[in-house]
Amino acid sequence: MTRSRDEAYRSRVRGCLLGGAIGDALGGPIEFDDGQKIVAAHPGGLREFVAGGADWPPGTITDDTQMTLFTVEGLIRAGVRTDRGIGFTVAVVQHAYDRWLDTQLLPAPSGRRDGWLQAEQWLYARRAPGNTCLSALGKARKGMDRIPQFGAQAVNNSKGCGGVMRAAPFGLLPAAKGFTLEWAFDAAAEAAGYTHGHPTGQLASGALAAIVHLLCQGADLDAALDETQRLLATQQDHEETSTALVAARELAASEVRPGPVTVERLGGGWIAEEALAIGVYAALVFREPEQFLDALALAVTHSGDSDSTGAICGNVLGALHGETALPAELVYAVEGRGTILQLADDLALEFTQTDKLHSEYGPQTAWHLRYPGW
Repeated sequence: MTRSRDEAYRSRVRGCLLGGAIGDALGGPIEFDDGQKIVAAHPGGLREFVAGGADWPPGTITDDTQMTLFTVEGLIRAGVRTDRGIGFTVAVVQHAYDRWLDTQLLPAPSGRRDGWLQAEQWLYARRAPGNTCLSALGKARKGMDRIPQFGAQAVNNSKGCGGVMRAAPFGLLPAAKGFTLEWAFDAAAEAAGYTHGHPTGQLASGALAAIVHLLCQGADLDAALDETQRLLATQQDHEETSTALVAARELAASEVRPGPVTVERLGGGWIAEEALAIGVYAALVFREPEQFLDALALAVTHSGDSDSTGAICGNVLGALHGETALPAELVYAVEGRGTILQLADDLALEFTQTDKLHSEYGPQTAWHLRYPGW
């Protein structure tokens, strides 16, 4: 990459991850509220962080961002692992999800894990984690006690949004380093399958990663959606996800006034294709950089899974516009901003400055301690 392209790429990585986090934190406290109740309290849509209870102060992120951060860490560690002379292994991300499971089952770091992210005490909080994720990862852990391996797909029929909400990082790996559109789609779908067994849960995740990948290459939002839909149409069992994206685009292009009732035409966001559709719809309606907060407000103000739809919308617009478009009034107050940006920068470093950090034949820096290759 040239320096200008490197800087633009880093801005999109930061924008995608931090945009997802602020959308998540905006929608988290109202996730189970009725849309009419939300509008009564916030006539213009929810546009500021609110508390979700005594132990849920304004700006608090949920499991959506927690799992996204462990996805990023897993991708970096998969990059480091290639020093062993083996290819890039997506299953390393499942190992990262196993570390996330610790944060939901233990009160504090156990001291038996490596890497720095699992040692972050603030992550050891239950923020309405999805039962499917907990159950599938718990079953995988029990299985790994007998057969220590990662990469097995979950055996269930869930297409909940717990896979797509964490899928954006797969789209952030640069095409210049060989991570193609098809790779981003397939890798995100595979990783979603570690917890969600239904094809739609996997394909919607692949679609979000593909959209993010294309935006990071400089495509506009319509072009990114066109190409993603073409790729999606080649996949078996794509119909539910394809139909949801078509519905989102048609609704955004219509003269129907945006609002909770309109959003809910696309569903509640509890299942993967609906969460993707709502996030994409809001990004299409308010796609300009100065409309970022308008898009997030639309994405979260409805009677559904507001944190996941807000996170997806933030991922998409953050990748499209970069970090400088993010609303400052939310950015400064979001929980874990330092950790989110640290991971964003480390992801960019791993995949643009690899030769200065590690390789099979050197250099051997402390990067291996920060991100052990597994």
